[in-house]
Amino acid sequence: MRMFVEPPDIYLCPMPVDFRKAINGLSMIVEQQLDVSVLSGALFVFTNKARNKIKVLYWDSTGFALWHKRLEKDMFKWPKSSAASVMLNEQQLQSLLGGFAIEGHKPLFYTSVGL
Repeated sequence: MRMFVEPPDIYLCPMPVDFRKAINGLSMIVEQQLDVSVLSGALFVFTNKARNKIKVLYWDSTGFALWHKRLEKDMFKWPKSSAASVMLNEQQLQSLLGGFAIEGHKPLFYTSVGL
């Protein structure tokens, strides 16, 4: 996703939202549920219940922008989390938009190599 901003942060809302909401409704979710200032310049990423749509909301210092993508087939690989928001980096956002899971490989912790 190429935008005209370089966001300081990217927040993903793990719970689906009502996609009838536009800028005002999504801004309220950001400030009340994610507890982040919607005017921070960060990107805020949302999905619908079917996970076939994404909305990205951000403030670019002159006004709000709302980006919307709808998949014709398949679903976005949305992370599961009980947290209010999940922080992403740009590579994870690109992976999500490209149809890949953002979690990556799970780290492994061993106490010995077993030789």
